[in-house]
Amino acid sequence: MHLELRDSYMRDDPEFIRWQEGHRYDPADRDSWWRSWLDVVTETTARGVVMRRLRVVSEPLSDYVRYEYDGTFTNVAAGEDVRWLPRSRARGLLLPALDGWVMDEETVILHHFSGDGQWTGPRMEVHHDPELAARYASAYEAAWERAVPHAEYRPG
Repeated sequence: MHLELRDSYMRDDPEFIRWQEGHRYDPADRDSWWRSWLDVVTETTARGVVMRRLRVVSEPLSDYVRYEYDGTFTNVAAGEDVRWLPRSRARGLLLPALDGWVMDEETVILHHFSGDGQWTGPRMEVHHDPELAARYASAYEAAWERAVPHAEYRPG
């Protein structure tokens, strides 16, 4: 389970800059958009592991989140289940302050970003903490239930 909470990440990401310049992935040309992360997703889901990504977003979408939205079909094609939760639908939910992955019943990877979406120290923290994993998983599941599957989500 991966939880993304920010409206902006890595403004200097070369792929984001290309998108800003008008580049779009061609769904019919898989080789033009395939990247190493998608290999990981494909190999992992082929073993029967479910990979889910939840994006909590402000609407209208920021440019960076619009870039993510435009390219999410690649994640889905690789086997990742992606949902979108507009903040307006998150009322009453208690969400973590940090983005992160819940890997299993005890492993959580937390990501640290600055206010403008750049990595900060320590970038990522790996915690082997069943209580923390349970808290993240509980918050994640509550948000997942309200979120809209990628195929149905139309940004406001």
